[in-house]
Amino acid sequence: MKILVTGGAGFIGSAVVRHLLANTQDSVINVDVLTYAGNTESIPPELRSERYIFEQVDICDSAEISRVFKQHQPDAVMHLAAESHVDRSIDGPGAFIQTNVVGTYTLLDSAREYWQNLPEQRKSQFIFHHISTDEVYGDLPHPDELPANSELPLFTEETPYAPSSPYSASKASSDHLVRSWQRTYGLPTVITNCSNNYGPYHFPEKLVPHVILNALAGKTLPVYGDGSQIRDWLFVEDHARALCLVVKSKRVGETFNIGGHNEKRNLDVVRTICELLDELAPQHRAKDITQYADLITFVKDRPGHDARYAIDAGRIQRELGWAPEEDFVSGMRKTVLWYLNNESWWQRVLSGKYKLGRLGEGE
Repeated sequence: MKILVTGGAGFIGSAVVRHLLANTQDSVINVDVLTYAGNTESIPPELRSERYIFEQVDICDSAEISRVFKQHQPDAVMHLAAESHVDRSIDGPGAFIQTNVVGTYTLLDSAREYWQNLPEQRKSQFIFHHISTDEVYGDLPHPDELPANSELPLFTEETPYAPSSPYSASKASSDHLVRSWQRTYGLPTVITNCSNNYGPYHFPEKLVPHVILNALAGKTLPVYGDGSQIRDWLFVEDHARALCLVVKSKRVGETFNIGGHNEKRNLDVVRTICELLDELAPQHRAKDITQYADLITFVKDRPGHDARYAIDAGRIQRELGWAPEEDFVSGMRKTVLWYLNNESWWQRVLSGKYKLGRLGEGE
């Protein structure tokens, strides 16, 4: 297949691109405008070949997106391009509406025009895969709020949408657009909603890399509120495998939830990272602390902070045979080791050098 991946220089998108190039014979057209979180260095040079093409294009640019479709003639779209940081959405929601809503609309309409003009055989094989988040469902009751020994509810594919933040509302909007393009125009689409991802090449503003790099630098490790919020954690390479399986299954009109079966309190996530660093990098520990956990600092909670996310990923396992290969401990160990062994990547991100050579950014 020839697969157009939007946001392929981002965290999850680059994992998908790396998986496709390393484990399949598929070709990839990586479309990414390269915002602050886009990093072409997340695709190692050894994976780039004649099967890989990069297009620095904004998904909101209708003319350019139409050109990309016509020029490269993809068999499928995997749409991952999105603004995704909740804190940023609270401070500046406009960019999230523009990219996640307007951008998805622009991409859908260009894909529809392209698909409608394909020869009948190729038309029947085309698929538009929209990658979304479990945050569209809102949140779930916290175990502390429920009677002892009661069964904990999970997000399923039938859970009603109830987004809490500008980010999750913009992603819910994009999900609805995708479904409407399938129902109204017949565009073959499939949607996946995932839980919190973590792993290599994660932009340092997100919780896991932020904690790792702050700890190594001897800085405080900020935890919102009391750290009791619960998330289901999914290793990004497990997610990439699932996404590639879904796009090739061509389950038009379907939705699949993808989760890691790893519910953890935020505070426990931070403590696990600290314990791994105590084991793997004691030499980097600041002299005035005895363990990395001494750096933990509780800060004012985020507005509208959801209490708990948890995904029922049973459907994708039953119907497509996918299950995560990493549990929380093994995946987090791999993640911490990656950051310890790839300082040049994250140092270039922290310094801003990863932006050199981008269109319009110069030296």
